[in-house]
Amino acid sequence: MIELIPAIDIIDGKCVRLTQGDYDTKKVYNEDPLEVAKMFEDHGIRRLHVVDLDGARAGHIINYRVLERIANRTALIIDFGGGLKKSADLEIAFESGAQMVTGGSIAVKDPDVFTSWIEQFGSERIILGADAKDGKIAVSGWEETTGEELLPFITSYHKKGITKVISTDISRDGMLGGPAIEMYKEIRQAIPGVYVIASGGVSSVEDIEKLHEADVPAVIFGKAIYEGRIKMNDLIKYNEK
Repeated sequence: MIELIPAIDIIDGKCVRLTQGDYDTKKVYNEDPLEVAKMFEDHGIRRLHVVDLDGARAGHIINYRVLERIANRTALIIDFGGGLKKSADLEIAFESGAQMVTGGSIAVKDPDVFTSWIEQFGSERIILGADAKDGKIAVSGWEETTGEELLPFITSYHKKGITKVISTDISRDGMLGGPAIEMYKEIRQAIPGVYVIASGGVSSVEDIEKLHEADVPAVIFGKAIYEGRIKMNDLIKYNEK
């Protein structure tokens, strides 16, 4: 059964969503991310994806206090990302209650540092963020597209021990137009040992069902819940493992 991972994106300590990573599209959905996290947990959710959007823009961890509150007051397994550039940032994230962290831009811009994290903290605690635009890796809050091809990029880190990858087709993020199922199939076929976490474009329970049928192991979703397109009660069957 596909693993469900709701997302909580944070700006100024509030639960927000952006469209295609554009900060000018910010929409606040709840003043208190903990309230949202508890709602997810009450409906059987076990995993949570928390993104520090302030941190992503600043280049260092900022909203760790929000992470700490969620970790201390729920039993959710949390992965945390956004602006993690130094080992000290990871240490703060782990001390604040994250079980895993996600690194994307750093894996492209400073592979030696990212590789050192795998060695220092263990590959089971590090998730590779592999976000793509037209098949090329995008970084820095998606404001910059690189020349790195998606599949070779993931393959190179899989060889270094990475087992979990969050991959987003940027053109679909926040657009509620459906996930990039073919892209995930390609990743699964090319690198079968990687636990692929789909992200971006999920607009309905049907989209989650399609990912499940395509044998995608996990999915991150957010806007569809916040906009009322997916009801938590519709997801109960996926949480009954």
